[in-house]
Amino acid sequence: MDRPPPNVVEASVSTAPAGSPMQATPDYGSAGPTPDFKIGEAGNAGDGRTISVKSIRGPLVAIAAGGLLAALWVNVGSARGTRGHLSPALSSANRVMLPPRMDRGELDRLKPQKQAESLLELAVGNPEAAPVDQISTHVDSWRGNLRWNPQLAALTTAALNSNNLRVRESGIEVQLAAYGLGKTPSNVDSLVDDAASSDHARKVWALWALGAMANRGVESERVIQVLTGHLKDADEDSRRWAVEALALTGTTSTVEILLETLHDDPSPLVRERAACSLAASGMLSHEQRLAAVPVLLHYTDDPSLDAQTHAWAFQALGDITRQRLPNDSSAWRSWYENNHPGN
Repeated sequence: MDRPPPNVVEASVSTAPAGSPMQATPDYGSAGPTPDFKIGEAGNAGDGRTISVKSIRGPLVAIAAGGLLAALWVNVGSARGTRGHLSPALSSANRVMLPPRMDRGELDRLKPQKQAESLLELAVGNPEAAPVDQISTHVDSWRGNLRWNPQLAALTTAALNSNNLRVRESGIEVQLAAYGLGKTPSNVDSLVDDAASSDHARKVWALWALGAMANRGVESERVIQVLTGHLKDADEDSRRWAVEALALTGTTSTVEILLETLHDDPSPLVRERAACSLAASGMLSHEQRLAAVPVLLHYTDDPSLDAQTHAWAFQALGDITRQRLPNDSSAWRSWYENNHPGN
């Protein structure tokens, strides 16, 4: 059975003039690193062991047609760095209202593929009453039984772009099930080995999958150590995907790591992805993102940073705090002191 590549963010353009907003795509966009290999040894689908991941050549673009697209993307919004670029057809006024959950009997009559698609559509269309409990209850039975198609790709993309963290978690769960990756330490072992591969496609796919596994609580501390080690890799693309994966883990310890990367990495692309990961991308909670604000304030006029990195720090501050202040360090410090006395 063919498996999907990670449905992760497409690299954004890092050559924007100083002072422009981050060119961030929605958190997890339409294309990502594509595995042209098999992960681990072939196993028994659905039993938690590693399932082979067959080759899919070229990036798989998550697409949806007409009304489905409108229904899915209405929640990919202003806090995601899109800055009001959604078309009127995708506005909240056109949201397709869906019931909060499916009747258990109706759900049990559906095949795994339709169960996954139906529940994800409900989660994306009604995130405040998302049926995440139904997804978590059924996801293990879906492993090895899902077919990656444009609809599932679009649904998982929309879920991973949701403003609701629980919906994002559901997107991760469904993607891991679609990959056939059981949430086990042995699968982390295989992914760690693949992340050290000289095959670049294998490597970056494994980095992203490690972040997804850590988010679901599988060997999280070990995975963060491995991903942090890859921030020292010589090639820019590996460091970029290590950043994406660290953001996916959703752990507080990654805030400092991402801040250091924003400050120190020589690549504008990697620095931008670190800024986006702190601001809106990935799985950090709002409270975790707020912890980055004092350091980001310092970065806005740090003389060791270039003008573009200053601009990214301002953009991250705006996304985190939901304040729209000018790119002026004094204005931001004044606002912070007035709203966070004693910090």
